[in-house]
Amino acid sequence: METKIFTRATVADAAALIQAGELVAFPTETVYGLGADATNVSAVEKVYKAKGRPSDNPLIVTVADRETVSRFATITPEAAKLMDAFWPGSLTIILPIKPGALSMKVTGGLQTAAFRNPQNEATLDLIRTAGTPIVGPSANLSGKPSPTTAQHVLHDMDGRIAGILDDGPCEVGVESTVIDMSTDVPAILRPGAVDETMLEPIIGPVSSDKHKVGAKETPKAPGMKYKHYAPEAQVVIVDKPADFPAAIAWAQTTSQTFGILATDGLLAQYGQDIEEYSLGADITTATRDLFAGLRYFDLHPQVSLVLAEGFPTDGLGSAYMNRIEKSAGGQHFSSKSEH
Repeated sequence: METKIFTRATVADAAALIQAGELVAFPTETVYGLGADATNVSAVEKVYKAKGRPSDNPLIVTVADRETVSRFATITPEAAKLMDAFWPGSLTIILPIKPGALSMKVTGGLQTAAFRNPQNEATLDLIRTAGTPIVGPSANLSGKPSPTTAQHVLHDMDGRIAGILDDGPCEVGVESTVIDMSTDVPAILRPGAVDETMLEPIIGPVSSDKHKVGAKETPKAPGMKYKHYAPEAQVVIVDKPADFPAAIAWAQTTSQTFGILATDGLLAQYGQDIEEYSLGADITTATRDLFAGLRYFDLHPQVSLVLAEGFPTDGLGSAYMNRIEKSAGGQHFSSKSEH
């Protein structure tokens, strides 16, 4: 299969492929998604096959407007407040679905579904032109770092999907916040750019669901159960800037070729003569560039160990640390016990 590249000028051609039951990757402000007609079961099945994705991992339904959501789910007053405040944008909302409204292939067998209205005009045009909502998991091979450019998608999906709608690099860089509005107390199931401090003034108390999903349990949102965001190299998180000299000294004793994934200030101090990838100036750029950095080291297979900068878990730091923790398999450097 030839994977074609589309632009804003050729959205209609990309939409025609969606209508024909094919897969087209699409841009959002967070990461690139893998689009298929959410109402076409055979098209949805192609998504799981292309990604190598477990079938009990639910898919987000990506829409161009809230009216589309009302076809499949009942929009509660609280959910409507969130849509008013954050749509289009980086917030995915889980709602109970109407009986038989969506295939269980989309919901992972659950009676809830996750809906998102992304802040990207090219993709909104794609959905409107196709005339159908599209499923939207990240457009990468399952378990690998999410793609934030069309080139990342092509690396993983060339020959596996029909097309990619290229609208340049993503601005946020990590997937949307997922909030479950089907429970008594709304719960954040996946942190993102929209955090508790932004949600609670609008809908009141919000919990953070951090329980580990069991082997036989179906996750309510993507990213909760299976290994995610992992490059080929082992990632080890260095929690404090002051720990980098000791972490580098330890890495040198392992006889592995290692790299550093960190902000400019740390690289200026410790990155000389070491394979490095810059996360920019601060937590905003670090979150935006995280997945690109992880993918960079996959292109340098001689690097088998990556020392990655950690951040405090407030604001965007919560989303960054959620992703890097999964990428590292929870491995942190400790000067007391090596790591």
